[in-house]
Amino acid sequence: MRIFLTGAEGQLGHELVAAFADHEVVATDLAQVDITDRAALIQAVAAARPDVVVHPAAWTAVDACEGDPDRAFAVNAVGTRNVADAAAQRDVPVVYVSTDYVFDGTKPTPYDEADEPNPQSVYGRSKLAGERELHPGSTIVRTSWVCGFHGPNMVKTILRLAAEHPTLSFVDDQRGHPTFAPDLAGVIRTLVVEQRPGLFHVTNQGAVSWYEFARAVLESAGLDPDRVQPVSTADLQPPRPAPRPANSVLDNAELRRAGLTLAPHYRESLDRLVARLL
Repeated sequence: MRIFLTGAEGQLGHELVAAFADHEVVATDLAQVDITDRAALIQAVAAARPDVVVHPAAWTAVDACEGDPDRAFAVNAVGTRNVADAAAQRDVPVVYVSTDYVFDGTKPTPYDEADEPNPQSVYGRSKLAGERELHPGSTIVRTSWVCGFHGPNMVKTILRLAAEHPTLSFVDDQRGHPTFAPDLAGVIRTLVVEQRPGLFHVTNQGAVSWYEFARAVLESAGLDPDRVQPVSTADLQPPRPAPRPANSVLDNAELRRAGLTLAPHYRESLDRLVARLL
């Protein structure tokens, strides 16, 4: 297959290039094509003649999006419209990477694919708008708390803070599934190769709070997890500009119904990542 990939320099993009190593990947990022430039994107996709467009490119700086909604929607919504239209002109499907932030976080149990989105942040609204720009036959992959070897993420942040401070504080009232970029890329590869349209929640297994996750990171690094202290979101100083869903746990229900292999428990992948980072 020939895959046109956006966001190839991001933490997921790097892993997608590796996941599709036995296929032909046209790897693009902002330096090659700006997804907000409709004409340039349509020309690039037409020239690439792909069988599928895989689209993880996004502006994911949640708090920055809150302060600049025009840019957030330009990249995440209009940019995705451009991707969808460019793919439609070639009559090929799009695989779009979305987020747990499309939910408001008030549900007491995990969110499955049938639950109604209700985003509370600019980032979440812009990503949901991107979902709604896709044409029939597309694939939407919602994920959460992505970490990997490439790019900034919470595992790297926790390790850096642990090297700089004797104690760390992380919120204990936001829960989700950590997701590791190589595992996410592997599931996306399966969805692409098996040509499965629809909406899928794709995460690693194991629900934790950020407090519990930070403790797990320190344990993986051979450090004392008791150095991590819990704090409530309401007590964070300074407060975060963008609201976070208290419950970000995504149930991978459609993967199970399709008989597809789920990503492993997050601790397995966390241990591998921390060992590599150290």
